[in-house]
Amino acid sequence: MGVIRKFLAVAVTVAAIGAAPMAQAETLADAMIAAYKNSNLLDQNRALLRAADEDVAVAVAGLRPIVNFTLNSKYTNSEFGVFNSESFDNTANLSLELMLLDFGRNKLAIEAAKETVLATRQGLVDVEQRVLIATVEAYVNVRLTSDIVALRQSNLRLITQELRAAQDRFDVGEITRTDVAIAESRLASSRANLAAAEGELAVSREAYKLATGNYPGKLAPLPKAPKTATSLDEARAVALRTHPALRRAQHLVTLADLNVARAEAAMRPTLSLDADITMLERNPDSDLVNETVGLTFNQTLYAGGKLSALYRKALAGREADRAGLHLSARQLEQLVGNAWSKLEVSAASIDATDRQIVAARTAFDGLREEAKLGARTTLDVLNAEQDLLDAQSARLSAVATRYLGVYSLLQQMGLLTVEHLQLGIPEYDVTGYYNAVKDAPATSSRGKSLDRVLKAIGN
Repeated sequence: MGVIRKFLAVAVTVAAIGAAPMAQAETLADAMIAAYKNSNLLDQNRALLRAADEDVAVAVAGLRPIVNFTLNSKYTNSEFGVFNSESFDNTANLSLELMLLDFGRNKLAIEAAKETVLATRQGLVDVEQRVLIATVEAYVNVRLTSDIVALRQSNLRLITQELRAAQDRFDVGEITRTDVAIAESRLASSRANLAAAEGELAVSREAYKLATGNYPGKLAPLPKAPKTATSLDEARAVALRTHPALRRAQHLVTLADLNVARAEAAMRPTLSLDADITMLERNPDSDLVNETVGLTFNQTLYAGGKLSALYRKALAGREADRAGLHLSARQLEQLVGNAWSKLEVSAASIDATDRQIVAARTAFDGLREEAKLGARTTLDVLNAEQDLLDAQSARLSAVATRYLGVYSLLQQMGLLTVEHLQLGIPEYDVTGYYNAVKDAPATSSRGKSLDRVLKAIGN
C-alpha cells in the first residue's frame, strides 16, 4: 500500500507539473482584456470624452450669474509749484451680471453639448471595437505564423531526410548527381522559407505587443468562435440598430438641428441684469460708496451679414450631417456584406484545402514508395512534398481568415465590445465623470467627489 501511495503521489506531482504550462497559457480573452486595460488609444479617447463632459458644465454655467471682485490701490503724488499733495486711493468693486432673457441661447447650448457627449460616447465604443479587432488579429496572426514556422521546420527535416536518402542512393549508383543537387537546392530553399516564416512571426509578435502591451507567451489554442447572425439580412439589420458609427452620426444630425436653432436665437435680443458696488477709500479726504443696479437690453441691428452667414452655415452643416448619416448607413451595409462574403469564401477555402491535403498526402506517400523502387525521381518526390506543404499552409491561412472573419463581422454589426463578448472585467463608466461635472460644480465644494471619480477612472 505504501508503494502504491508513493506512486500515486509522484503521478499527481507529474500531472501537476505537466498541467502548469497549460494553465499559464494566454487565452484570446486574456489578450483582449490586456488590450482593453492597456490601450493608449482608449485612454486618449476617454480623455476626449471627459473634455466633452466639461463642455456641458461650461454651457450650464452660462445660466448662472457672474460675480467679479476687484481690489485696486493707487498712490498719487501731485506737485504744482510750491504746492505738493499726496493721496492713497483704495478701490473695492463687487459686480454681478445675470442673463435674464436670451431666447433659449444657453439652453440650446446645453442641449448641443449633451448631444456632443452622446456622439463622443459612441465614438469611444467604435474605438473599443477597433482595439479589440486589432487584438484578435494579432493573436490569430501569432498563432498562424507560429504554426507556419512549425510546418516549415517539419518540411526542413523532411527534405534533410530526402537529401540523405538521395545521397545514399547516389553512393550505390541508383541515381545521378543531378538528383542530389536538386535535393540540396530544395533544402536551401526550405531554409530560406523557414527564415522568412520566422521573420513573419517576429512581426506578428510586435503587433501583439502593440495591441496588448506585452509580447506573447505561450498562446492557448483559439477558442470556439462566438455566434453571429444566421443570415446576411439579419446581420445588416443588427448593424443598422447597434453600430456605434451610425449612432454617432444620428447624434451629429440632432446636434446640427440644435446648431440651426442656436443660429436663429443669436439674431434675437438679450436682456441682462447688472449690479455693481464700488467703495473708494481716499486718504486723507473721505470714503465713497457707489451702488448701481440696471437692466441691459441688447439687440444687434447690423453685423455686416455675419449672423445671416452663420445661420446659412448651420443650415448647410445640417444638410451635410443628414447626408452623412445616409452615407454611413449605406457604407455599413456594404461592410457587413463584405464581411459576410469573406466568411463564406474562407469556409469554402477550408473545405477545398482539406480535400487538397488528402490528395496531396496520398500522392506524396505513393511517390515516395515508388521512388524507393526506382520508378520515380527525387524531383518527383520533392514536388509532391511541396504540394502537400502548400496545401497545409493554405489550410492554416484559410482557418485563420475564417476565424478572424467572425470577429470582423461582429465588429461591423457593432457587437465587438467587452460587454457583448462577456469578458468578465469592469467596463469603463462613461457616465461617472459626466455625473460629477454636469451641474458645473465649483472645485472647492465638489473637489473631493471629483477626485474619487478620477481615481476610479484611473483604476
